[in-house]
Amino acid sequence: MNLAKLFENSKHVRDYPAGTTIFVQGEPRDVMYVVVVGEVDLQRGGQTFETVSAGTLVGEMAMIDKAPRSATAIAKTDCTLMPIDDRRFEFLVSETPSFALHVMRILVDRLRRTTERATG
Repeated sequence: MNLAKLFENSKHVRDYPAGTTIFVQGEPRDVMYVVVVGEVDLQRGGQTFETVSAGTLVGEMAMIDKAPRSATAIAKTDCTLMPIDDRRFEFLVSETPSFALHVMRILVDRLRRTTERATG
C-alpha cells in the first residue's frame, strides 16, 4: 500500500516549509500524519534518530496508545502531510484492512531499528 498515493489528491493535506516543527515531544496528541511529499526528522532531546519520507507515518504511536508525543517531528524538507484524526483512523482501519497492516508494519520496523540501536 502506498500511503502517499492514497492521499496525494486530498484537499485536507497541510504544507510545512522546511524547518517547521510539526509537533513536540510531550504534547498531547491530536492527529497522526501520512507523509505525502518530503522528509520529516524525528527527534528526542534535540537529536535526530530517524528521518522518514513520503509514504510513511509520523505520530502513529500516540494515535494508538493515546499517550503524549514520544518525539518531536520537524520538516527536514518542504513537506505535504495528511493529518489523520481518530475518526478518520478508525474509518481507514475498518474500511481498508491493508491500512491497519501497513501501520503495524511501520510500528514493527521502527521497534526493530530501535532495538538494534539499543543492543548495537
